[in-house]
Amino acid sequence: MPALFSGLFPLVVVGLLVAYSIRVLREYERGVVFLLGRFWKVKGPGLVLVVPFIQQMVRMDLRTRVLDVPPQDVISRDNVSVRVNAVVYFRVLDPEKAVIQVEHFEAATSQLAQTTLRSVVGQHDLDQMLAERERLNAEIQRILDTQTDAWGIKVSNVELKHIDLNETMIRAIAKQAEAERLRRAKVIDAEGELQAAERLLQAGEILSKRPEAMQLRYLGTLLNIAGERSNTIVFPLPMGDLAKSLGVGEKK
Repeated sequence: MPALFSGLFPLVVVGLLVAYSIRVLREYERGVVFLLGRFWKVKGPGLVLVVPFIQQMVRMDLRTRVLDVPPQDVISRDNVSVRVNAVVYFRVLDPEKAVIQVEHFEAATSQLAQTTLRSVVGQHDLDQMLAERERLNAEIQRILDTQTDAWGIKVSNVELKHIDLNETMIRAIAKQAEAERLRRAKVIDAEGELQAAERLLQAGEILSKRPEAMQLRYLGTLLNIAGERSNTIVFPLPMGDLAKSLGVGEKK
């Protein structure tokens, strides 16, 4: 029995070493292999052999990751206090840099995203934050991508999720919007009055140059009066024509 155990022990040890040395990496995974503490190469996907006690492998996921940036208290350029949060999409492009150049690249990217969000948003007015989100997203994404390039990280997209205001500022913005709508309504009314006055002036000039046009206008007015339910009809006549019809001023 001891002889049998002594004969199987080496086989068990060899089997364990072989099992420990065999790694299978999926299509979206890479293995950063170190040889006696020094970087050797990046392996994968597929079957990877790692020599026990001599080589060590760090498994890296190359898929796009979603980072939820916690809400940040920001004071805008026009001294408005807001709370802003965002979501960042990034992925590992260079597994070697992601392992060697930075410790815990996810935590480092999260901290960098928070500071960049506060810095960029604080450089803009509140109106720009609300109306130009796409430009702010692109600016934050560009800064993050530049900073994380040394870590082998690619920031593909940044989206501002919420811009929260306090109740006082919300009421102030509502009053401002209402005042703006009233201003636009008054401007539209004034423009309508101006256009109507210009049209009336043009019509008066045309009627003054063509007497027959004035007669047609007179007949149209009589037609409108006749269609109304009234017992009294007033005929507007020029004073000169009325004097001629009554014979006033005629020489005998």
